[in-house]
Amino acid sequence: MPTAPEAVLDLQLTNRTTGADGVVVLEFRDPSGADLPAWTPGAHIDLVLTSELTRQYSLCGDPADTGTWRVAVLREALGRGGSQFVHDKLSEGDHVTVRGPRNHFELEPSPRYVFIAGGIGITPILTMARAAENAGADWTLVYGGRSRSSMAFADTLVAHFGDKVVVHPQDERGLIDLPGLLGEVRDNTLVYCCGPAPLLDAVTGHCDGWPSGALHIERFAAKDLEEPVRAEGFEVELALSGKTVAVAPEQSILQAVTAAGVQVLSSCEEGTCGTCETAVLGGTVDHRDSLLTADEQAANDTMMICVSRATCPRLTLEM
Repeated sequence: MPTAPEAVLDLQLTNRTTGADGVVVLEFRDPSGADLPAWTPGAHIDLVLTSELTRQYSLCGDPADTGTWRVAVLREALGRGGSQFVHDKLSEGDHVTVRGPRNHFELEPSPRYVFIAGGIGITPILTMARAAENAGADWTLVYGGRSRSSMAFADTLVAHFGDKVVVHPQDERGLIDLPGLLGEVRDNTLVYCCGPAPLLDAVTGHCDGWPSGALHIERFAAKDLEEPVRAEGFEVELALSGKTVAVAPEQSILQAVTAAGVQVLSSCEEGTCGTCETAVLGGTVDHRDSLLTADEQAANDTMMICVSRATCPRLTLEM
């Protein structure tokens, strides 16, 4: 997990184009011409759109292009307002505060990959496919969407990679054949998937028999939460600041420490972006995020304090 301080940059929107029906592609540069921080496939950035509106978008450009950050944004009619702001308010020449990059969806080295993307979930997968090709790995990408016209970068992917990319518009071909794609466990093969929750859940189910660690998914929306393991409140000892903060049953740790005057960087507040990730020094965690893998949660050394809680009376955090 990344531990270095994230950059907070004032960037200029230098290019805005249409990527597909309902999708806008934005390119940002430093107004001074300075290089931007390095990033790796799977990384995302925060666009701080207003004081109350910050959203995360996967970088989908070329990591070798140190001068440009590119994202693609789908207009979500039933969303929380971020995508509508991007589509309706941002114009070329505008300055935007950008935080990051941050990567909880790293592409691990492997001789073989199966990439599965649904809709705008193509954005992190796009850079992974390029990286796999550059590494000489054996890979295939199955890219699903409602219709061909709604699928950003589909033509570019096919033009560059040919039959390694299978474009699967639902209105033409139905749902992706996941049993055929994942039914046979393959050795030394990693599966990476990003897209809507029903696709992620289906892929997870079909990978039940695959080795631990073979499946990697990224969620754009938080998974449904069950009741917390511990119904009572608990205490959080902040090792760096020397404070001990009580967390009430109806409070998140983030809310409690913020009320106690501790400054914490946060964004989504639903356990999907990783901004508030905090090291755990003592106690056991009730992980409720949609980001960490099962193995990462079992390690009990980091947590997302916006949603995750304690299973014990007291946690010690590196804050």
